[in-house]
Amino acid sequence: MEVNNVELVMSAVSPTQYPTTGYPEIALVGRSNVGKSSLTNVLINRRSYARTSSQPGKTQTLNFYKVEEDLYFVDVPGYGYAKVSRQEREKWGEMIETYLTQREQLKGVISLVDARHEPSQEDVQMYQWLSYYEIPILVVATKSDKIVRGKWNKQESIIKKKLEFDKKDSFIMFSAQTKMGKEDIWKWIETQAFGGNEVGI
Repeated sequence: MEVNNVELVMSAVSPTQYPTTGYPEIALVGRSNVGKSSLTNVLINRRSYARTSSQPGKTQTLNFYKVEEDLYFVDVPGYGYAKVSRQEREKWGEMIETYLTQREQLKGVISLVDARHEPSQEDVQMYQWLSYYEIPILVVATKSDKIVRGKWNKQESIIKKKLEFDKKDSFIMFSAQTKMGKEDIWKWIETQAFGGNEVGI
C-alpha cells in the first residue's frame, strides 16, 4: 500500500471512545522498547509520526491511526517496563483485553518481539493469549539488522520454540533501519484487512 495520508484520530480507553467508521483495524502489541513506533513509521512512510515516548511504558491509551481512508493501526500500550502501580496495570489490562476480545473491526494483531533475544515471559503470555482467542497473529522480529544474517534462522527457531508458535500464524524478520520486511508485513495486513486486495493506491 502506498501511504500518503495518516492521522492520529483518537486515543481511547473504553469502547465508547472507539472510532465508528467501521474501517478494519490492525493492532500492534509488544514490549515498551521493542520498536512499535519505528515499525509504524516505516509502514506509513514517516520518520517520526508515531512518537517514541521518552519513558518506556508511558503510553496509557489505545491510539488509533487512520491510514488513508481504509484502515486503522491501533497502537496498544507496551508492557514490561511501565513504572506504575499494580492497580494501574490491572486497569490497562482490562482496557486491552476488552479491545482485543470484543472489537469486531479488529482483523489481526502484529505481535512484536526483539529478534536478538529469546521472547520474554510477557511476550509468550501475549502470544498464547491471542492464540486462545483465535485472533490472527503476525509475529514481527524487530531489530533484525543487528544480527548477522547467517544467524537469522537460528534466532527464528529460538523465538518460535519459546512462543510455542502455531504454523497457522505468520512470522517476519524486520529492520526499521533497512526497511527489510516492510512489503511482506503490508501483504499480511492487506490479506487480513481486505482479503488480500490492495487499496489506497
